[in-house]
Amino acid sequence: MTDPSRYQVIHLHAAAPPKPETGAPCNGCGVCCAAEPCPLGVLLSHRLRGACRALTWNAAQARYVCGALAHPERHLRWLPAAWARRLVRRWIAAGDGCDADYSER
Repeated sequence: MTDPSRYQVIHLHAAAPPKPETGAPCNGCGVCCAAEPCPLGVLLSHRLRGACRALTWNAAQARYVCGALAHPERHLRWLPAAWARRLVRRWIAAGDGCDADYSER
């Protein structure tokens, strides 16, 4: 019998794409950021658990995006937007593939 305390419920938009395989390109499913914030998200959300407050639904693309990357002026006001985008891309490892491994161990 599985222990229900080992599971976390996350709420995602019904139109969000399914989570890709670990290592596959990010498709904007939102699972990783809805489950827990990355190190940048910890700073922006002021929490270690739960959804990152920068997680943003993009209705036109039907996918989630990092709000700090898409709208740095909202989340990183003290930095010029072009600088913020470059730094956020590096900080969140944009383009490195899915690293959200939530398989049962």
